[in-house]
Amino acid sequence: MTLSVCIIAKNEEKTLPTVIKCAKTFADEIVVCDTGSEDNTVQIAKDLADKIVYFKWNDDFAEARNYCFSQASCKLLMWLDADDYITDENCKLFLNLKEQMQNYDMAFAAYVAAVDKNGNPTLCYLRERVFKRDKNYRWQGAVHEAITPRGKILYSNAQVHHKKQNFNNPMRNLRMYQKRIAGGICLSERDKFYYGQELFYNKMFCESAAVLKQFLSGEGWVENKIEALRTLYKIYCSMGESEKALKYLTKIFTLTTPRSVDCCFLADSFLNKQEYKNAIFWYLLALNCNNDLKSGAFINTEYSTFIPYIQLCVCFDALGDKKTANYYNEKAGEIKPDDKSYIHNKLYLKNYQ
Repeated sequence: MTLSVCIIAKNEEKTLPTVIKCAKTFADEIVVCDTGSEDNTVQIAKDLADKIVYFKWNDDFAEARNYCFSQASCKLLMWLDADDYITDENCKLFLNLKEQMQNYDMAFAAYVAAVDKNGNPTLCYLRERVFKRDKNYRWQGAVHEAITPRGKILYSNAQVHHKKQNFNNPMRNLRMYQKRIAGGICLSERDKFYYGQELFYNKMFCESAAVLKQFLSGEGWVENKIEALRTLYKIYCSMGESEKALKYLTKIFTLTTPRSVDCCFLADSFLNKQEYKNAIFWYLLALNCNNDLKSGAFINTEYSTFIPYIQLCVCFDALGDKKTANYYNEKAGEIKPDDKSYIHNKLYLKNYQ
């Protein structure tokens, strides 16, 4: 099947050549939609892409992506951001995915948002990535836009790496939401969640807590509810209200099986109170959680590897078990051999190696 890769871009001259070069290895058509660039983005798109179109920016990412999709001509549509890149191995997976899509309506692929020094993913999540054109999928949401899954879905092993180069004004998304609210637009449940998150990112903690609590009282997606509870935990920790923070953290366990990040947060609370045996229980559980990418959750692999290892070292050392402390420190070192905490612990525990 033929595939169009659709990219919206604004002032992305530094990254656009890379993503187009990647896409050329498997795409039959590359469409760049410029939303008002003032640098060399347009000329790069003219030189490297198959088609460039223009969209007058109106503070609506979904409209821009839908317009870009409408200008593509292939049977399959795929989106990329201008600061994405795809490794050679994953380009081959996307090439194979084109034929697999004969039997599917849409495909998800992992979005890698952070990597370690060796290029191994540390933060990733699934995103809807490839769609059959004739199924008329539509983007929704002016900010944090998404396509609602439907039809027969393929969960691909392919990955797209996101490496942000141009850091936008941290208030941009927040202002976009506030503009819509001021204009009388009622936020969807999903928008309420992300509006609360944007308030949190901008350290407007009381306002964020109010919005997220309102969201939690509605019918939002369970993964967003889990993340909202996690954010409320962080808010009340930052405000020094540890008991209230724990109330929201532990509520997560009523919505899903234990996840590494939440086990580590709970373990941290016991460690801070010097309740080392309780902390050890939860750090060990963090090492053994099933962090399922298909759930749609953000997966930070450090909470199931390095973080519990290094903290278990601290706990066992506090209990006087230097040998076990050294064991877990060495496990942490296998993941981050250059980490300062690991190196400090290694010197401290040198007699137990």
